[in-house]
Amino acid sequence: MRIGAFGLLISVALGLVACVRGSDPNAPGSETAEGQKLTPAEIAERSTPAIVSVHTEAGLGTGFVLRQDGWIVTNLHVVAGHDDVMVLLANGKRLPVVEVMNASPQHDLVILRVEAAKLPVLTLGDSDHVRPGDPVVAIGHPLGLEDTVSNGLVSAIRKVQDDLVVLQISAPIAPGSSGGPLFNERGEVIGVATAILRGGQNINLGLPANYVNALAQSPDPLSLAQLSRALRALAEAQDKERGRDAPERKVPKHALSLMTGCDERATAMLGHGISGAIEVGASLYNQGNFAACYHVYEGAAQDLERRLPKRCAGPKRALAEGRSRAAKLDDPSAQAWAMRDAFDGLIDVIQRKSEKDGD
Repeated sequence: MRIGAFGLLISVALGLVACVRGSDPNAPGSETAEGQKLTPAEIAERSTPAIVSVHTEAGLGTGFVLRQDGWIVTNLHVVAGHDDVMVLLANGKRLPVVEVMNASPQHDLVILRVEAAKLPVLTLGDSDHVRPGDPVVAIGHPLGLEDTVSNGLVSAIRKVQDDLVVLQISAPIAPGSSGGPLFNERGEVIGVATAILRGGQNINLGLPANYVNALAQSPDPLSLAQLSRALRALAEAQDKERGRDAPERKVPKHALSLMTGCDERATAMLGHGISGAIEVGASLYNQGNFAACYHVYEGAAQDLERRLPKRCAGPKRALAEGRSRAAKLDDPSAQAWAMRDAFDGLIDVIQRKSEKDGD
């Protein structure tokens, strides 16, 4: 069953290696004495200069500086499908992403590069030593609220697939936190905030920092456009091999009046936001991860409802109705399809409006 083209979980040959800290002046280093425990306030004070915002046309995420010469870590889904990505440093400077140093669709991680020097960096810890019950601090930009600090525990370490482990954490995160660092009590990054499981209280997920280590050890530079094309091509081939049956669709047919009040900018935001969510969530679905797909879709819809201007009321209402329909269903697969139907109905009306405006 094909619902999209982006291969978020396609296999990439990346061996996990320990973080090498040698004489490289760009390698992240720690000023914290071994074994010294820091408060969340101390961690925030030390770390926020190296935490960034990652901006696309469709939204924003969080990232952090890995190397002084401009290597930025974030989630792949934050930038997937976008050829124009900007990084906002803690000092307010905006820098365009010039290339991708490495990416792991399997682990939803990417290392971007901006033209910079002598940036503050964060220390990568060894996530293999993380245990359930360990304290964790999350810093990010949820809903655009910069440098939000929260703390909690590593609730569990969960094996999703043979080569995919996630950290379940109780530290609260929200849309916009994706790609932000998760710290242990020594101020080392032991994970990357990635997903929210809605329907539960403080059930959030992060990717272990050792996956970042692996990417940093084997850079393979390419452009954002090249990355998008390669992932789409691989996903299309993978979808053809699976050959799933299509479900019964219930795509709403909206009147053009739904877009009344939505200017060009709001329409572009809506289209990009939906496309980005589909690119990420569809491949999760195609790998059998129906619940994760639904949560990606539902989170993207909620974020768009918040960010669209009040005058663009029709799409906001259509997204809310889609979320309401999906929430009433029990099966995660059906929930994912309900959200996809809502998205496709909006894509259709955007296309018809564009065709009418072009006449």
